[in-house]
Amino acid sequence: MNLLARREYAPGELRARLVARFGSQAPIDPELERLAGEGLLSEARYIEAFVRMHRNRGHGPLRILRELERRGVEPGRAEAGVEPGAREWYELARAWRLRRFGAGAPASAAEWQKQSRHLQQRGFSGEHIRHALRDLPDDAVAPGKYP
Repeated sequence: MNLLARREYAPGELRARLVARFGSQAPIDPELERLAGEGLLSEARYIEAFVRMHRNRGHGPLRILRELERRGVEPGRAEAGVEPGAREWYELARAWRLRRFGAGAPASAAEWQKQSRHLQQRGFSGEHIRHALRDLPDDAVAPGKYP
């Protein structure tokens, strides 16, 4: 109960922590079911909090999906919570690019690749990256200069 007082946990993540603390002989599954029944343990709430926290850190949907799956969240539920095609991810990729590299268009193909790699490492898809690099302010656009 003290663990849940600090932050949200995915059921699989909480199970792993309890097994590590009390051993596999402890009756963990009935307790997890009881907590879920009382509304104290919610995977949907965990996904929502996790996505919000990582989005605020500037992480893209692919990175968030990878982390959720690593923490034991079912891939279908993780994807439903993240919604990788949502407009907000395009806007976040663009905002992060502007914050990191400024409003000007990349000066060279090497700079274009550097910015693209950076956004990819943050977890944005190729589509998000292309949007962020092409959707520049009017005064920064260099039409046809880069892919």
